[in-house]
Amino acid sequence: APVRVNGFVCKNPMEVNADNFFKAAALDKPRVTNKVGSNVTLINVMQIAGLNTLGISIARIDYAPLGQNPPHTHPRATEILTVLEGTLYVGFVTSNQPAPNRNKFLSKVLNKGDVFVFPAGLIHFQFNPNPHKPAIAIAALSSQNPGAITIANAVFGSDPQISDDVLAKAFQVEKNTIDWLQAQFWENNHN
Repeated sequence: APVRVNGFVCKNPMEVNADNFFKAAALDKPRVTNKVGSNVTLINVMQIAGLNTLGISIARIDYAPLGQNPPHTHPRATEILTVLEGTLYVGFVTSNQPAPNRNKFLSKVLNKGDVFVFPAGLIHFQFNPNPHKPAIAIAALSSQNPGAITIANAVFGSDPQISDDVLAKAFQVEKNTIDWLQAQFWENNHN
């Protein structure tokens, strides 16, 4: 049986070749954006087998005018983002630490060439504030399989759905508001 590390097969060193470390990813080409105005093209161990155990991956993120990479987290990676074109408003929220730093929001407007770090596991986002021009960024992540949990999709679009009683109490809103949100995300995630 093949040896597996991190859930992926470790290739016999005698059989390794350059293609195990290569992908013609065309990261220089623009991508079509989704409903929220972004497109993340992730290159991780699923695309390049040679990344297994190396603790690194990369992503190109395209942002439409006023597009965003919505609040999300990477449970297994820190992210360092570099703006290649345009402007991005970025930020993250610290964890539930003791006061006064509890859920502290840290943000910055980034321009071409600027770099920003999102610590592992923290909720973060990027938003293109320009209504006329797209933006492009490259992100390096400290895991060959960083994972991504988009907060709204996970909370409102889960299968099966989280009880509206639970979410109404957690978000301190009426159940019909939760029902409406779940309907939006259910339709987007399950059609």
